[in-house]
Amino acid sequence: MIAPRILLIDDDRFARDMLARLLERQGFACTVSDNGREALQLIDSDPPSLVLCDYEMPEFTGAQVCKLIREHQNPEVSGLPIILLTAHAGEEPEVESLEAGANDFVTKPVNSAVLRARIDTHLRLHALRRELEAQKAELQAWRTRHEMDLEAAQVTQEAILPIRPPNIQGWEAAAHYQPVIQVGGDMYDWLRLGDGGWLFWIADATGHGASAALLTTLSKLVFRHAASEALSPREIMRAVNADFYAVLRGKSFMTAACLVVHPSLGQLTFCGAGHPPLLVQRANSSVEFISSQSPPLGILPQQESMDDGIELQSGDTALLYTDGLYSTRSRVGKPLSPADLRSLIPRFAKSAGEFLQNTIQQVLKSSDDGGLPDDLAAIALRRG
Repeated sequence: MIAPRILLIDDDRFARDMLARLLERQGFACTVSDNGREALQLIDSDPPSLVLCDYEMPEFTGAQVCKLIREHQNPEVSGLPIILLTAHAGEEPEVESLEAGANDFVTKPVNSAVLRARIDTHLRLHALRRELEAQKAELQAWRTRHEMDLEAAQVTQEAILPIRPPNIQGWEAAAHYQPVIQVGGDMYDWLRLGDGGWLFWIADATGHGASAALLTTLSKLVFRHAASEALSPREIMRAVNADFYAVLRGKSFMTAACLVVHPSLGQLTFCGAGHPPLLVQRANSSVEFISSQSPPLGILPQQESMDDGIELQSGDTALLYTDGLYSTRSRVGKPLSPADLRSLIPRFAKSAGEFLQNTIQQVLKSSDDGGLPDDLAAIALRRG
C-alpha cells in the first residue's frame, strides 16, 4: 500500500525537519518546502495527498497559499485537504484560515497525537469525497444513457402512433396521447377491416419508460396481426391474448379494449379485457357505461372474451380511454372513478375533438394538483 504523501511548508528549518521526521515515523511520505511559491510549483507538478502549511511565513502566508490552492483550475489540486499550523492563539487566525479554505488548523507546539488524528480524518474525508464524486459522475453517465434510451423510445413510439384520425364518412374521430415521462405504456390504433368495418383499439401495458414502450410496440403488432385473421372484437382479443402470452409467458400483461364500428349501420361491437368501461354519451347528454367482461391480456394462455353490441345515433359519442383519465385525486383527496367522468364530460361539445379535449381539461381541473399521475390515451368517436 502506497503511503499518503504530505507536503510540509514551513520557513523554519528546525521545526520543518523535526515535523518531517515525525510524519515519516508515523508512516507518511513527506515532501518539504520552505516557502509558498516553491510549494505551489510542487503542488502543480505533482499534487500530494495533503498539505500541511505554517500560518506565519514571509512572501506568502499560510492563508494566502491556501487561497491560491483553492483557486487552482485543476480539481485535484483545488480539492486538496489543507491543515494550517499556527502559533497564534485567538479567533482571528482561525477565522482567516477557514475563510481562505483551510480544512482544519493545529496550534503550535504540535501535539503529535492530535496532528495524526487530524491528518487521518481529513485523508479519510478526502477519499470519501472523491469516491462520492466518482459515483456522482457514474450516475450522471447512467442518466445520460438513460435519457438517450428514452429519447430513442419516444421517437419510436411517436412513429407508430397514428398521425391523423381516420376518414370515415358520417363519423368524426379524435385521439389524445399524454405519457407521464417521454414514453409510456399506453397505445391506440385503428384500421379498416376486410368487411368495410373499422377497428379501434386501445391498450395499457404495465410500467413506464423504454420497457413499456417496447410492450406498446408489441401490442400494435399483435393487434394488427389479429385483425388480419378475425373480424369480431372477441376473436381479435383472443388472438391478441394468445400472441402476447406466447411472447411473454405471463411475465407481463396489459389491459385492452377494442371497438368494431360498422359506419353505415351505426352499429358498434365492444370487447374489453380488464380495461376501463366504454363510455357512451347520447345526443341528449345521458351517459352509459359498457364494462369489460374479461381479465387483462397476457395472464392466461387462453382467453374467453365476450362482445357487447350498441348502436350510435346521430350526435352520440363513444369514448375509449386508459385509466390515466381518472387516476387523479379530487381536491378533497378522493380518488376518481370511471363513474365520476359522468359529471366531467362536456354536455354539448360540437365535435369529437372538442368533446375529448374538454373532458381532459375538466379532469385536470378537478384534480388536486392539476396533473396526471399516469399515462393517458383516449379515442373519441362520434356519429354525425
